[in-house]
Amino acid sequence: MSETKPQAKVTVNTFRQMKQKGEKISMLTAYDYTMARILDQAGVDAILVGDSAANVIHGWPTTLPITLDQMIFHGAAVVRGVNRALVVVDMPFGSYQASVEQGVNSAVRIMKETLADAVKIEGGARAADTIKRITDAGIPVVGHLGLTPQSVNAFGGYGLRAKEPAEAEQLYADALTLLKAGCFAIVLEKIPADLAASIASDIQIPVIGIGAGADVDGQVLVGQDMLGMSDMFRPKFVRQYANLRQTITHAVKAYNDDVKSGAFPSSDEQY
Repeated sequence: MSETKPQAKVTVNTFRQMKQKGEKISMLTAYDYTMARILDQAGVDAILVGDSAANVIHGWPTTLPITLDQMIFHGAAVVRGVNRALVVVDMPFGSYQASVEQGVNSAVRIMKETLADAVKIEGGARAADTIKRITDAGIPVVGHLGLTPQSVNAFGGYGLRAKEPAEAEQLYADALTLLKAGCFAIVLEKIPADLAASIASDIQIPVIGIGAGADVDGQVLVGQDMLGMSDMFRPKFVRQYANLRQTITHAVKAYNDDVKSGAFPSSDEQY
């Protein structure tokens, strides 16, 4: 009986090869060891330790409050649960905006203290110098354009970006700038599908979409959204593959009832 060979670790080079072959890239978010193990064993190509942990885990209304220390805490837990997937850790608001040096130092801390495979940075031309210095230091970087949640106050909300020609042209130019700065992939969030398709077709690195249509190189969703764990607002681009909130609620209610009635534990569940 032959043994199943472990799947090869997904790397930056794997991403490049998948782009060249036209093979779609799957990415989901995770913020803890247990979820990371499940996603990794289920075969996703990449796990994003998103600053969306501010919303999903910590209950903040925006991503802005989460700190670098907290992102490192979550990132290290995820890395410990992963064997195959590429792990990318978000650089949170306030960890790179002050200066290029601050950005490099923050990225170095993330890589040293989590052992992740890459970092992700929001922004186009304004982030290019920081991205260039980080990549020059040997740290792989994923860019992020379109709806960049760290800029929610500047945008005035979470609406569709790049609807108007001027913003669309700027976003396209920013994608080329991120390519030149050294990003090995770019996330495009909540932009028109035709614009995302054009960028994915014209640049040589993978484009991962979230609310950016089907004609890109891969997709990313927040894991808890995809699993149906929230009863709050669900964006149009989220497809729910399960209703875990309902499943968990039913299980907890059954447990509570059994404890109250004395049905748990049974004689087989004690020493």
